[in-house]
Amino acid sequence: MISLTDSQKIGMGLTGFGVFFLFFGMILFFDKALLAIGNILFVAGLAFVIGLERTFRFFFQKHKIKATSFFLGGVFVVLIGWPIIGVVLEIYGFFLLFRGFFPVVVGFIRRIPVLGSILNLPFISAYVDKAGEGNTMV
Repeated sequence: MISLTDSQKIGMGLTGFGVFFLFFGMILFFDKALLAIGNILFVAGLAFVIGLERTFRFFFQKHKIKATSFFLGGVFVVLIGWPIIGVVLEIYGFFLLFRGFFPVVVGFIRRIPVLGSILNLPFISAYVDKAGEGNTMV
């Protein structure tokens, strides 16, 4: 079992609530307030889980500047009141930031009984494997 410090436990809770508020804000037709709360909680939770220094190092690497700009720009756009445009920017930035992690997630999901058999179907497997070829963890 993985042992977590108290600040990491708080971060997991903040991140979980952030994802919940983001999801709930999208379900309720892009409610500005819920999306703003979700963004703030998600970013704060991430900082608590991995630490402030590692959070800044992750977001502000030279090769991730474009992704960080889109993600944090999307957060800002949501906060100023344009939720649909902001969420689109955030999603694009999120995929750019975490694209190196997606092959790891797909590998983990392939070991789950029902989802793994779905991901191993020929037409899905070919697409997922092709999408993960150019992505390397940095």
